[in-house]
Amino acid sequence: MSAKVAINVVKLPHGTDLKLPKYETAQSAGMDLYAALADGETVTLAPLERAMVPTGLAMALPNGFEAQVRPRSGLAAKNGITCLNTPGTIDADYRGEVKVILVNLSNEPFTVERGMRIAQMIIAPVTQGEWVEVEVLDETERGTGGFGSTGTK
Repeated sequence: MSAKVAINVVKLPHGTDLKLPKYETAQSAGMDLYAALADGETVTLAPLERAMVPTGLAMALPNGFEAQVRPRSGLAAKNGITCLNTPGTIDADYRGEVKVILVNLSNEPFTVERGMRIAQMIIAPVTQGEWVEVEVLDETERGTGGFGSTGTK
């Protein structure tokens, strides 16, 4: 089992009756996020349409951590619903509502309802880089080859 980190969370008024994000199994990497739409409200995404769906949560991640918002594999495989800007990063100093940018990549409309599991969130440590300007980079076998230069087989 990996280490756990405490995350302060506030349920916003439109999310007070929803569950907090949780791991569905003991070894899950991601916690499910729930749609915090108003009672009776739905969001129907037409093909190729996108919408920001509220979760009803605001949080304070500890310094040195981020939250990554990612698609749920079942929604993607079965319905063509995924997240734009994925993984979406929630920085440790952000205190606003967590929202999920959903997009419908299928040919059929898809309706999001209150309480629906719409995405997953991963808590991960952050390593910040520090630029070191040099005159020349070291040589590698690959060199400057990119975008398919290593082939597909």
